[in-house]
Amino acid sequence: MVAPVLRSLRSAGKSLSFGYLKHHSFPRAPWLRHGFSSSASSISTPDASFSALDPGRLRNVAVIAHVDHGKTTLMDRLLRQCGADIPHERALDSISLERERGITIASKVTSISWKGSELNMVDTPGHADFGGEVERVVGMVEGAILVVDAGEGPLAQTKFVLAKALKYGLRPLLLLNKVDRPSVTEERCSEVESLVFDLFANLGATEEQLEFPVLYASAKEGWASSIYTKSPPDDARNMSELLDAIVKHVPPPTASVDAPFQMLVSMMERDNFVGRILTGRISSGIIQIGDKVHGLRGTDAGIVKIEEGKVVKLMKKIGTNTVSIDNAGAGDIVSLAGLTSPAIGHTVASVDVMMALPTVELDPPTISMTFGVNDSPLAGRDGTYLTGRQIGDRLLAEAERNLAINVLPGLSDSYEVQGRGELQLGILIENMRREKFELSVSPPKVMYKNVNGQKLEPIEEVTIEVNEEHVGFVMEALSHRRGTITDMGEVPGSVGRTRICLTCPSRGLVGYRSVFNSDTRGTGFMHRAFLTYEKHRGPLGNVRKGVLVSMGNGTITAHALTSLEARGILFVKPGMETYDGMIIGEHSRDTDLDVNPVRAKELTNIRAASKDENVKLTPPRLMTLEEAIGYVASDELIEVTPSAIRLRKRYLDVNKRKAMSKKPKE
Repeated sequence: MVAPVLRSLRSAGKSLSFGYLKHHSFPRAPWLRHGFSSSASSISTPDASFSALDPGRLRNVAVIAHVDHGKTTLMDRLLRQCGADIPHERALDSISLERERGITIASKVTSISWKGSELNMVDTPGHADFGGEVERVVGMVEGAILVVDAGEGPLAQTKFVLAKALKYGLRPLLLLNKVDRPSVTEERCSEVESLVFDLFANLGATEEQLEFPVLYASAKEGWASSIYTKSPPDDARNMSELLDAIVKHVPPPTASVDAPFQMLVSMMERDNFVGRILTGRISSGIIQIGDKVHGLRGTDAGIVKIEEGKVVKLMKKIGTNTVSIDNAGAGDIVSLAGLTSPAIGHTVASVDVMMALPTVELDPPTISMTFGVNDSPLAGRDGTYLTGRQIGDRLLAEAERNLAINVLPGLSDSYEVQGRGELQLGILIENMRREKFELSVSPPKVMYKNVNGQKLEPIEEVTIEVNEEHVGFVMEALSHRRGTITDMGEVPGSVGRTRICLTCPSRGLVGYRSVFNSDTRGTGFMHRAFLTYEKHRGPLGNVRKGVLVSMGNGTITAHALTSLEARGILFVKPGMETYDGMIIGEHSRDTDLDVNPVRAKELTNIRAASKDENVKLTPPRLMTLEEAIGYVASDELIEVTPSAIRLRKRYLDVNKRKAMSKKPKE
């Protein structure tokens, strides 16, 4: 099948331009040099062109790690090593929210050339909430680089991402990062290697997987070494040893270019000019611009044909740029445009193929929130998209791009959105907010299971590092949230720091991060990852006090807030708009209190000899979106607009609230 394709390529013109690196200055692999010759004489034999599509030159690798262990910085150094132009640090974090928060939210694919091989590198998120991004890309690769902080060792998310890699039969390379830190010694590195080996064994790794190569690196300083060192020689302060290890230890794709074209869609994005762009690894065959393809989906009833069309554009990410290419072969990771219906998990194949590739199995969501129309008295002042239909269309489009999110239609223009955690759903809400949506959001609810009549709830594995003086506050708070400690001890290499490992129900951790940051004065670290479903651990203790609820409409006055400061902590400041049923603060007691924050000072015609005293108010606690999601109770909602985040009662009328409070809770 390859020979006719090559003959058609040669007859199409005098030159065979793959277009991979036409505008790039970094080194070209030898197999690409033929593609830029100005004459057809450079392709004198079919074997020369076949080498350009040979899967043996490819290495598909995912970079996996716990959050903040240095994945994206490592990718920067690898790109720079291979000559790519890096416009700024964390170059692959292209989403605005990623740059603002310093985290990776979505998986990214890029390609670099090294010593005749082409390395397709996949950068993955480290937060547990974005675990779905890891799950759907590990099926695209044949190898993985497990990055572990040499000081912290393997943590909760390390276990999660490693389990996914081992499940797909990958043989990870262990990279101990941040070895340049003063607290990291050779003994500490040996200890971390032992911990990682135990983690491999506990996750059921095979003998081949247990024989993982170990490298030591400082991604910040831009070097990697196969032997332990803190300061390599000047001629070795680069990533050459890591790149050589990838070529040596990661096997090439076992794919055939002679078989018909098939590709499983693993990523999807939209372009204003070419429409839907589908990204995935080519499982077999060759694809070129103009080929007729169709989308397939496997169902219980059999294979369903979604849509038929032709490839109008082929693209590949080279370094930090996306370039157009003319064709690609089996084993390569490419993006194509021309189809409007296929989504993630679907198969794109030649029109003569009617077999869909197996889809990726994702872990079930553990938390849900209800998105609805904003019906507060201040609705419609800031946003552009206000209706239930517009909100529903946006949520369904998100669920199509992100398989870890499920959207179920509810009652009266509301939608139940299921996901992995507060951070994941908070990112979705923040994106909608920036797109000029207005909506109301319910507090997160944990998704339970019933097995043999027994109620099961999701349990998370939590790792906490705090100063010794804060241990008591953390232990007390977690005891109210049904946490069970599994291990506790000193942090290696740190004086006065304690590490606590525990299991806790997901419902107990909702809203705890802001409390944790307050208890530890911002010096603590908390990492969490889904563990399993277990028997329901019973009701939580008292984790929140009552709230101050406005019973007036209008502009908040400083005169009114002066008398309300003694009642609790305020969430508002003078000049803000309020309405009946809006939450303006936290009560100092466990019950809710209705107050009037719009009360103005009465004016008289009596002239006073002294001036009115200046009003001095304590700065209010202005909540971020994540804090609001964790704070609201079951009878409350979050009002989200482009310019404001407000807390409110579900029922604005005070009499309706009293009537509903008498009903038994779920």
